[in-house]
Amino acid sequence: MNGGISPDIIKKWLTAWSLSRQLPLPEQYKSGFMVNVGYEKQKTRYVFPECNGDFIELAETINEPWIFLKVCASFDEFKNKIPDRWIVQPQGYMMYCTSIMKFTDKNLPYEYRFEYQQYDSTFVVHIMRNNEVASSGRIVFVDDLAVYDRISTEKDHRRKGLASLLMKELEKIALSEGFSMNFLVATEEGKKLYESLGWKLYSVYTSIVIEKE
Repeated sequence: MNGGISPDIIKKWLTAWSLSRQLPLPEQYKSGFMVNVGYEKQKTRYVFPECNGDFIELAETINEPWIFLKVCASFDEFKNKIPDRWIVQPQGYMMYCTSIMKFTDKNLPYEYRFEYQQYDSTFVVHIMRNNEVASSGRIVFVDDLAVYDRISTEKDHRRKGLASLLMKELEKIALSEGFSMNFLVATEEGKKLYESLGWKLYSVYTSIVIEKE
């Protein structure tokens, strides 16, 4: 994945993001993309492969709260070019992996079990303890891309290696479906886990929003 940020990759990832949440598919908006999310605190999201005039113009135009602008660039690149009403969100990281992930030889603790669901092109894996979801994640297939999404482990179940075991199980699904190009967006904390599994940075991913009127 060399040669700059690909709008095609961003569109595939955003399509998978929408499919995972059963939301409307992204639409082209100038040089970026737009999704009508419809949540109370995320009405719409705009995603741009680069920080350009389209992104800056939109930031200058919007006054309404809970419309997210997202871009494959660091906040430092544009913080002096946008109005002060925008609040930067925790840093995100777009990451990719094209090889088999590197896992330690560890099995699921005996008190946990896997559960599986599927809707459309989205596969869901839960790690359960009794009837409680301890960890969960999704993998969505769009064209040639396998997108890992909504990876999380509940607070009381952390530090047990569940996230790695979850990723391993999701990778099995990707491989069984013939996918080797993997993509996700990580938090600062998640980035460290994914790097340990062999994932590489594709781009920083910065979000801004107006939180109230």
